Amino acid sequence: MAQKKGDRTYEMDMCNGPLFSKLIVFAVPLMLSGILQLLFNAADIIVVGRFAGSESLAAVGSTSSLINLLVNLFIGLSIGANVLVAQFYGAQRLKDLEETVHTSILLAGIGGVILIFVGFFLSDPMLELMGTPDEVLVLATLYMKIYFLGMPATLIYNFGSAILRAIGDTRRPLYFLLTAGVINVVLNLIFVIQFSMGVAGVALATTISQCVSAALIIQCLARSDAPYRLQKSKLKLKGDKVKKIAKIGLPAGIQGSVFSISNVLIQSSVNSFGAVAMAGSTASANIEGFVYTSMNAVYQTALSFTSQNFGAGNYKRMTKILIYCQAIVIMVGIVMGGGAVLAGRQLLGIYSSNPEVIQYGMNRLRLISGPYFLCGIMDVMVGALRGIGYSVAPMLVSLTGACGFRIFWIFTVFASNRSLETLYLSYPVSWALTFTAHIICYVFIRRKMTKK
Repeated sequence: MAQKKGDRTYEMDMCNGPLFSKLIVFAVPLMLSGILQLLFNAADIIVVGRFAGSESLAAVGSTSSLINLLVNLFIGLSIGANVLVAQFYGAQRLKDLEETVHTSILLAGIGGVILIFVGFFLSDPMLELMGTPDEVLVLATLYMKIYFLGMPATLIYNFGSAILRAIGDTRRPLYFLLTAGVINVVLNLIFVIQFSMGVAGVALATTISQCVSAALIIQCLARSDAPYRLQKSKLKLKGDKVKKIAKIGLPAGIQGSVFSISNVLIQSSVNSFGAVAMAGSTASANIEGFVYTSMNAVYQTALSFTSQNFGAGNYKRMTKILIYCQAIVIMVGIVMGGGAVLAGRQLLGIYSSNPEVIQYGMNRLRLISGPYFLCGIMDVMVGALRGIGYSVAPMLVSLTGACGFRIFWIFTVFASNRSLETLYLSYPVSWALTFTAHIICYVFIRRKMTKK
């Protein structure tokens, strides 16, 4: 199939040529996409905090860990799609590539419909289980029910972006996100300020913008003349592709969901300190998100580059990819994480003018954002392992070293010294333990591959 010049200009040969510059060119649009997405999410929180009150701010913030818990399983499958598409693209197995693309988009649509019902019927009881205060519960439930109406669009955008990343295109997803994000901000201002819709307005604006981003990604894939072109007549679930996507993506999704369980427990513990502490934690977590999403872009880079080179059989290049990505993620984590701490009070003041909220936020920033580069090291190791098709091993290591350790921490260390500082300290300690275990795991697997 002949490709349009426009398609080729967005693709990237990850298997040949200069490596470091290509890693940067690939990662920067991903970083910008993540930062833009968080800026738009921050606009949600800022608008609702400024114009709907601290209870509405707490309501929106208290849902994030629960939303992640419900959504991460399907987002993990998009990682499986990314790896599989990249491997087939690197190996130039075009028929397998085409089948994987259509199977992935159909999986996204089905998963989104399932999540609509899960979010609608389980949001209230699950928020109650988290110990969400009564003054926040009704607003949080309303936000989640409206938010989950956009789940099919959210998953389609995520799976579509994963397909484009796999062939080296991180620019077009950035353009689509920018368009949808601007719409989100404008609708926030209209629904919350003009029509006083509060959390319902924020959720509705988010849902509409998600539909816009999904429509743009579908249009991009459908109009392409490349082997990954999306055609309605070919939307079928290929059993072998579903299994391969699940083999890589399901452990990633389970890991994300179980991670969210530990975060739900931490959020529940934060909730026990009251609405002001919740608001401070929400604002701080939003700032931390900018650091995390920038580091996560390097993880996605390691994942895609490793997958393509594994498909092409370029094993020596994979080692260079890991070394370069680790250097990049450490630099990003130290600069952005440390910067967030230094400018913490000014940044937190954007979200709330309440001095107590700002102080609670600073306490969290110092303990989580400062050493955040440890999390980046951990994630890049996971990306390298998943890129070569090993997804169960990093899942088990992460669940034991990070999630299991945090739960253990909550019921032991935190139980004996109930303070938010003790609670937040579980993050950097768990990152250090887990990335050490991942390095050992990676060395063992590469030696095994070398013998084969």
